[in-house]
Amino acid sequence: MGSSIERGRPSGSEQTATVIDRSMWRRPIVALLTTRGVRAIADGMVAASLSTYLTMRGLSPSGIGLFVTATLIGSAAIVTAAGFRPDMLSPMRMAVTTSVLMVVLGAAFGVRLAIPALVVLALIGPLNPGGGDVSAFLPAEQAMLSGVVEPQRRTTVFARFTLVASLGAAAGGYAAGVPKWLERSRGWTRLGAVSMTFWIYAVLGVVVLAIYIGRVWERRRGTDGGHVVQTPLGESRRTVRDLSLLFSLDSAGGGLVLTSLIALWLTRRFGFNLAQVGSTLATMSLASAVSALAAPRLVRKYGPVRTMVLTHAPAQVLLLATAFAPNATVAVVLLMLRSLSSNLDVPARTAFVMNVVTPAERAAAASFTNIPRALAAAMTPAASGWMLGRSTFGWPLIVAGVMKLTYDTLLFVRFGHVDDELVAESARVRVR
Repeated sequence: MGSSIERGRPSGSEQTATVIDRSMWRRPIVALLTTRGVRAIADGMVAASLSTYLTMRGLSPSGIGLFVTATLIGSAAIVTAAGFRPDMLSPMRMAVTTSVLMVVLGAAFGVRLAIPALVVLALIGPLNPGGGDVSAFLPAEQAMLSGVVEPQRRTTVFARFTLVASLGAAAGGYAAGVPKWLERSRGWTRLGAVSMTFWIYAVLGVVVLAIYIGRVWERRRGTDGGHVVQTPLGESRRTVRDLSLLFSLDSAGGGLVLTSLIALWLTRRFGFNLAQVGSTLATMSLASAVSALAAPRLVRKYGPVRTMVLTHAPAQVLLLATAFAPNATVAVVLLMLRSLSSNLDVPARTAFVMNVVTPAERAAAASFTNIPRALAAAMTPAASGWMLGRSTFGWPLIVAGVMKLTYDTLLFVRFGHVDDELVAESARVRVR
């Protein structure tokens, strides 16, 4: 594994460019953090509203689960294509194209196209029913962000990336109460009010597209900090393969408890309305945001793998406990406590992947570590919807918790020994 770490180091020229041009590189970092925050607001609104929208359009819980599965399969297929040919579908092209699809998708939901048409658009669009990010935006932004940050700072920057995403998702969750206000204050129909959520999603897509078009212009003028020509996976293939298999197990469990499915469970189990669901999910996102700031310090002290396992595993124990909550108050408290540690592993995981591959392989590595996550997450929402359609008990939460705890164990067994090497390497870089 030591060789993998060696391969992950930037070249001398990359290190020099980082020192000389850091002020130039700050601009693309701010742009990427901004697009992530805007997208998170949009995703937070959709995650809280999607199950209500689809229910009013006539879908059953099982149908909603199948719809979510279809959207995730589509995202996985697009990310797969990008991973095989990163030299043709560059991270920037992927981001711009996906921005356009985001606008089209929001408008399609807003005008209430027929469900089959929405399924087709969701297959190719960046819809994130979990409130997180499984779209083609994710590998594109991970690769671009890694290209403008030196290795020892990646966990810190990705922690900010996660923080911005969580704050944006929280804002989106609170905004999910807008339809209720439109109903009461403006006399809108309930479906018309919920459809407005997707029009806002489309407008935010326009904002994201504008930022990326601006970055394309900066790159052409040579003021974007430069970039590395991307290639398919080569010498890092084995490491990425093992990580991909492990991430797929974690995401299969995560697919059972996507934000939109948690919203469905809260509605069926405890009778939550849309405003209650939105505020609950928003507060969970705020709790996740606070926790993300602790990730860089933990990684420097314990290493990325230990940080991932020791913060992720307790969250799954709390998820198991939530399934047995006797009332809504206990369920919400347990979900909040889980949120305080559930995302601590995200910046550590992303930085770990980017640090153990060569700069030219980052786009492919980001794609191929997100492909199994998207595919595995796509396979299980239908099962969650099926379970919730037959019982209001939290069976999806139990199955998800067991799967995720198994992932934590296997991750530590396979990669736990790498922590000491990475911590020592980081210390040497700081001394130099």
